[in-house]
Amino acid sequence: QVQLVESGGGSVQAGESLRLSCAVSGKIYINYDMAWFRQAVGKEREGVAAIYLGGGSRHYLDSVDGRFTISRDAASNTLYLQMNNLKPEDTAVYYCATGPSSGNWHVASGYVYWGQGTQVTVSS
Repeated sequence: QVQLVESGGGSVQAGESLRLSCAVSGKIYINYDMAWFRQAVGKEREGVAAIYLGGGSRHYLDSVDGRFTISRDAASNTLYLQMNNLKPEDTAVYYCATGPSSGNWHVASGYVYWGQGTQVTVSS
């Protein structure tokens, strides 16, 4: 059984940075995607960034491309999301997710395992 535990959320001012971490326990496979999603109040859950473990390819939501960076430390089995130049519209609960790659990294239903989420609040 795979378990994911996020950490690193908090409250910051616009323009500041945060780094989210997702500690992974259990077996994951080279054909898995690992991703970050977020869900703001009253909105659908949306894919923010993903990395394909098989080849390391990365994908980003257009609105975060250039500001956010997804990475993974294989040795510690930890997924990261470095978020720079944060904006108030980035405010949401951020979730870590993983599962066999579906070919549609941004689709939440394609992921099997989810963390409990961590709150990110950005004030102007």
